[in-house]
Amino acid sequence: MTTTPGHPHAQSSVRAHGSPADGISRRRFIGFVVAGATLTVAAEVGGAAPASAAVPSAPQVPELYDLGDLQTHSALPTSQLITITVDDHGLAHFAIPRMEVGQGITTAAAMIIADELSMRVEDVRVTLAPARPELVFNQLTGGSNTMQSMFTPIRVAAAVARGALLEAAAAALGATVASLVAKGGVVTAPDGGTRTYAELSGAAASSTTTAVDVELTATSSFDVIGTPRSRIDALDAVTGRKRFTMDLDVPDALPTMVCRPPTLNGSPRSVDNLAAVRALPGVTDVVVVDTGVAVRAETFGQCIDAVRALRVTWDGGPVEGESDDSVLRRLKAAELPMTVPKVPLLAQTVDLRFEFMFRSSAALEPNCAIADVRDDRATVWAGLKAPIVAQRNIAKALGLPIARVAVNVVTGGGSFGHKLFGDAAIEAAKISRAMGKPVKLMWHRADEPRQGRTHPMATSRIRATLLAGEVLTFEQRHTSIKTDFSHGLGERLTAMASELPAGLGNLGLAESIFTLTQELPYDFGVVTQLLGEVDMGFNTGSMRNIYSPDVACANELFIDQLAKKLRKDPLAFRLAFLRNERVKACLRKVAEVGQWGRSMPSGTAQGIAIHSEYKGATAVLVEIDCRPETVNRQVRDAVTGPRVTKAVIAIDAGLVVNPRGLEAQMMGGVSDGIALALTSSNHLQDGHFLEASWDNYFYTRQWNVPLTFECIVMPSDAELPGGAGEAGVAASVAATACAYARATGTVPTRFPVNHGTVSFTPKTFVPPVPPSPTDGLAHTY
Repeated sequence: MTTTPGHPHAQSSVRAHGSPADGISRRRFIGFVVAGATLTVAAEVGGAAPASAAVPSAPQVPELYDLGDLQTHSALPTSQLITITVDDHGLAHFAIPRMEVGQGITTAAAMIIADELSMRVEDVRVTLAPARPELVFNQLTGGSNTMQSMFTPIRVAAAVARGALLEAAAAALGATVASLVAKGGVVTAPDGGTRTYAELSGAAASSTTTAVDVELTATSSFDVIGTPRSRIDALDAVTGRKRFTMDLDVPDALPTMVCRPPTLNGSPRSVDNLAAVRALPGVTDVVVVDTGVAVRAETFGQCIDAVRALRVTWDGGPVEGESDDSVLRRLKAAELPMTVPKVPLLAQTVDLRFEFMFRSSAALEPNCAIADVRDDRATVWAGLKAPIVAQRNIAKALGLPIARVAVNVVTGGGSFGHKLFGDAAIEAAKISRAMGKPVKLMWHRADEPRQGRTHPMATSRIRATLLAGEVLTFEQRHTSIKTDFSHGLGERLTAMASELPAGLGNLGLAESIFTLTQELPYDFGVVTQLLGEVDMGFNTGSMRNIYSPDVACANELFIDQLAKKLRKDPLAFRLAFLRNERVKACLRKVAEVGQWGRSMPSGTAQGIAIHSEYKGATAVLVEIDCRPETVNRQVRDAVTGPRVTKAVIAIDAGLVVNPRGLEAQMMGGVSDGIALALTSSNHLQDGHFLEASWDNYFYTRQWNVPLTFECIVMPSDAELPGGAGEAGVAASVAATACAYARATGTVPTRFPVNHGTVSFTPKTFVPPVPPSPTDGLAHTY
């Protein structure tokens, strides 16, 4: 039995005031039972889901129509191409056109299907769909949008299937549909007669296409949705049975690595010892490609030995000779001017400028891909959040028709935006073509921060005007190294430009995305937030939450200073000016649970911050310890410094499919925020980044996470989910920064706060990777 949500002619609409029509928040839909040997249904989904101070601010664009709306809106026209199948064993199968990277979307999708089909979650199998060009804008994982855009299409598909199964059961059992009860994959009649879904699947097939009416289950009747549940793949993940790209056994695909340039995006000019390296033990192939010199061998250890043995002459890349300071000078020169004069008549102004350094978006799983390229076709396996774009780019690189390139999406070990790009997949395809053999390409850990994608360096300038205790104006000018949006989001914006809120379609790509995501939910009079970009040739990407961690950190830290200027408590000041009641509720909750204002020792402090994005709201309270005995503690091979000892986060994410999954997301988001505020960054020096692997890129470590962590999932009467994947990051960065300022008495203006200290000896750039370790047990605790 196959069920398909959506309809080929579904039309979406936007209301005059800029808010999307609330089409998919309704409960009644028209479905279609499509002719076929097994039950196939299509469902009409329709339009996209909608999205006290003296000087109120006008609504900002994201309050009316945000990036989530854009993604949901653009995905709907092809939702009818997504299928659910119930087989003759009574198992439901769904190939989700998104990528699982640990965020738990396969579990959430299984829960939705199980609830609407009245079956056990254990009887639902969710896999990842391969690249499907016909889905157009419906196969991109990002922007915290998976549950927002797929919740209703999945439910409609399952509901149409349930109706067809009940019709078949009514005929078999001699009962009316209304008298039947479906539970656990079994349909029961009033007289006790039963039929299983396995028995009904074939009988529900139709020889003609027929329109049907379907009504979704009322949210008040959910049995599975909203119930905390562990991830369906958790046991496989912790026992090593879960299969990632490097676990796949593709015939003849041998380990492959690349000797990379010492400077960012350099290129090989010549190789002095190709023959000698080809003769090394285990080595089968050595070829020059545009990104370096690729080596294929029997083991990855032999690949590393060969990479280290290569003698390559390199051409410098586009940022040769650049450093943190030189890039900051370029950013400062490009900063957009403020509108309000610095000292307006009869008013006070507050000015601050913040700097955010480059940060690696590398996940725990390094960039990797398997490629088997033949003369007339190519097959690739990789963790890809935008597989359609990757498929197109691979086809272009190989000179093949798209139809001759198969791209298989594999579960990824994290993403942080890294896997929005097909860098490793494209590179693997090029290497396979050059060698004429299948390859199993893996980037070395040292490659990730040095040649991989980074969150761009940026500055944020803020100026506010105060008069008689009120905020009359609030201006923010965010200036960033160009963020690469070539993963498909830009195409969505171009296609939807005519339907965007007035004026938005006239902005540049990055400015549009900035405008669709940045929301300052305070009544601060005239509010303007503008983005400026500088393109210097860096490899960048939309690291988790795109612009928001930097923007929110600057905003909330600045708001603490406004409160101080007006002699107000930071919590009371926020509550007085916030206009978003959901944000207020989250803020009050963390203040209550975290005991805001409690007495604390000198050198320690609390920080509090909020964020609103993707139809949701978050507030975070942290406590930080900046006392010398904490800051100066010694941990081997680590950066120490201040420690966040307590974190409380409250989130309103609308309708929550899996509360336990949401709590896990928030724990990860808080860990991200702490790292971005205190410890994690790349140091650029002479055209290359010093960091090389996790032992000197200081993400929040286990020994440095808060001793106390609490997540409060706020109650909501929303009919649809909001965005959650990125929701925990921005307010966490901001709260940590605010706590640091209160504990030290110094407002930090460069992030992370420890960036000025290089606490490690950089690994060599030539050779580009260190030798394989032989003393692993000596580094355990």
